[in-house]
Amino acid sequence: MVPLNTVSLNLAILGTRGVPPRYGGFETFAAELGTRLVARGHRVTVYCRDRDDATPSWNGIDRVVVRALHGKYFETVSHTFFSTLDALRRDFDAVLLCNAANAFVLPLLRAARVPVAINVDGIERRRRKWNVAGKAVYAIGESFSVVFADRVVADADVIANYYRTTFAYEPLTIPYGANFPDERDSDVLARLELLPRDYLLYVSRFEPENNPLEVVLAYEKLRRARSSNAPPLVMLGAGLYAPELVAELQRHQSANIRFPGALYGADYRTLQRNALIYIQATEVGGTHPALIEAMGSGGCVLAHDTPENREVGGDAVGYFRLRPQETLSGTLREWLAKAELQDSMRVAARKRAGERYSWEAVTDAYEALFFSLSRRPGRFVSGLRTS
Repeated sequence: MVPLNTVSLNLAILGTRGVPPRYGGFETFAAELGTRLVARGHRVTVYCRDRDDATPSWNGIDRVVVRALHGKYFETVSHTFFSTLDALRRDFDAVLLCNAANAFVLPLLRAARVPVAINVDGIERRRRKWNVAGKAVYAIGESFSVVFADRVVADADVIANYYRTTFAYEPLTIPYGANFPDERDSDVLARLELLPRDYLLYVSRFEPENNPLEVVLAYEKLRRARSSNAPPLVMLGAGLYAPELVAELQRHQSANIRFPGALYGADYRTLQRNALIYIQATEVGGTHPALIEAMGSGGCVLAHDTPENREVGGDAVGYFRLRPQETLSGTLREWLAKAELQDSMRVAARKRAGERYSWEAVTDAYEALFFSLSRRPGRFVSGLRTS
């Protein structure tokens, strides 16, 4: 979309690992939003962690690499702290902070009168990987977000409702986006010895609340029930902070259960487009990027039955449970036997993703937010609920 004004903003995105995206949803978010804002004439700076990549820019986005203390509990917050110190020296019109765990820097930005919005993501303190201290950090971050940020952004109604009921605060609801470019497939299927529409796909970081082991165990149960007649399972992802879980997963590796690591870009999109069934097993968070991307690719999707996943998938996605009773293996067995059901769900999923999760509409909403924060005139944006 071409902007209807000539006002250019100087914007910063903090709290992610940076661009290009090589890790998770927030990195993809920074890349997709940042490149579109640049295309509209704004200057965008994304703070990055990869000290081995000193490239000053990526797709028009300015990259600022700052140091971080390594470790599960220190890397994110230390990187955000050092990023904030750098940002205070620059003349940004507005800052977007990602992740409620980073809200501790909001008082610094507010004291310096830097307009700031925070995308709080999901209710992260519910993740099983965090100990009592980690959960407390997120609880404090939620409180800091509503007190010190100029605007709190939720990417799903489930998350917005949590902030309404817990803090009597009305967040701005802007969903995540998804789009699949019209492109040729990469050679990843040949490299992994896979055939189109002949494999099951799981995409997520290997962390307890994303249930990778539960998916593997359900798949093995499926194969036993089908007398080994089941397409292979591709487990796409990595686990930086869950070595015991990763080790347990590797013990299940076989010709039927494959772990190609974390793949991005055209390889990732090719795997999404050609999967027979995509499995979304996350149990915590707001709008999960991989789920919308699977829908946007025209995928046949099965998702863990959570309020967040139902909000995204609606009737265009099938659902399963993992606790107290596992139903994934039975649901897979049923869907594998119904090719017509798979085809109809692919059409419905693509339609729902296209109608609800457009990156251009998401960019419209964030651009309007940044203009309001900077108190500089911007164009009127309509067509996307931002309340």
